[in-house]
Amino acid sequence: MLPLILIGLLACASAKPCDSEGSHQEVLLSINKNLLRSMGTQEEPPNPSVHLALRLSNVHNLAKENEHLNRLKTKLHNDIQNSLSNSQPIDGLLALYTLALKSSCYDLNTVTFTVAEKRETLLTVLKKQMEDEKEHIAFSQRPSTNYYQYSLGILALCVSGVRVNNHVSNKLIKAVEHEHFKHGDSVSIDTYAMAGMALQCVKTAGFHVHGAAELNIALSTIKQKLTTARRADGHIGNEFSTGLAVQALLAMGNQVEECAASLEAMRTDARRNIYHNPMAMSQILPALQQKSYLTVQNHDCLNEDDTLVLEPTDPVVVTASDSNVAVAVTVEVITSGGVAAVYSVDVPKGSSLLEALELLKGKNAGFTFETESSLWGPFLSMVNGEQARQSDRRYWHLSSDGTGLTEGINDYKIEAGQKVTIKNTSY
Repeated sequence: MLPLILIGLLACASAKPCDSEGSHQEVLLSINKNLLRSMGTQEEPPNPSVHLALRLSNVHNLAKENEHLNRLKTKLHNDIQNSLSNSQPIDGLLALYTLALKSSCYDLNTVTFTVAEKRETLLTVLKKQMEDEKEHIAFSQRPSTNYYQYSLGILALCVSGVRVNNHVSNKLIKAVEHEHFKHGDSVSIDTYAMAGMALQCVKTAGFHVHGAAELNIALSTIKQKLTTARRADGHIGNEFSTGLAVQALLAMGNQVEECAASLEAMRTDARRNIYHNPMAMSQILPALQQKSYLTVQNHDCLNEDDTLVLEPTDPVVVTASDSNVAVAVTVEVITSGGVAAVYSVDVPKGSSLLEALELLKGKNAGFTFETESSLWGPFLSMVNGEQARQSDRRYWHLSSDGTGLTEGINDYKIEAGQKVTIKNTSY
């Protein structure tokens, strides 16, 4: 494998004229505008990750960002309160909410929730959630959520100036040591990236002075994992994990030149409109601007460029040729016990997988499914009456013709006949 710096130099040397600084800025501007548009109407739930990316950007539409901030403080705040009232572990969402508010330089000490009939500040609630997760790891050898959310919680506390308990960060260090960052049989690059940013913040803040050697080893391991996962085309893991991976590498001290191939891969993907999901765009925008979530720590909201303007967009026109072309889809469902059932359905070319499953469900062929919402969009929670719950460490793994899908059911488009497998999988 070529050294990272050499790859970066080769990428620069082979750059085409269209890959000029002006072209790079056009990509950034396009992503900025698409994120602003994704905030949509008042009916759509506000996304703290989108807000965070927009606030870390170099150019702003402050009026729209302030509107979105108000929706975060009302709708998302109320949703989090409901989850806390139902004793649900939500450290990841609490952490993103914290980062989003901090990116707007909002006073976090004024944000409170009611927990067990007691008013507590956002940071106090998040710190207690992390303590609970630490205890859950000690008892069950894993968090009640996952290590991605656990890392995000440590990061949010750290950039907010809250001292992270050594025992909390040590659980993450041990998870790196024992290679616990898996999703099914695959290494979770997203988790390694988030853990890298969290532990780098802990190191910089001096919170783990009594375990400095172990912390440094964990950071070196994470950097090695991310570097090894870089493909020949520059992606780290896949198209949708590269943004966080580059953020982490930059946060951990890599030079921009060392990430040149990955940065160019993301620009190419953006020009090809690969990143149409707001969550994906929100993770690559900071990376393309050579920033990371650690940047929030010193964000001062002063002298911001308020020149970003949204032009009216033309409505999307679906051509008759696309809507009239049907493609055959075979859907195989494999239960946790290994029992398989196979169905078939014809769907219009360009349909999302979600639309295809809706059509199959409507055929009354015995296929049923239910979804739950997430910041990435809807995901399968129940298929043919069988659940795959996070609390049971299970999920519905999706693949097409044997290749695992990297997009969700609302984003993956069916352009040709194929076999989609939905398998109840443990992780």
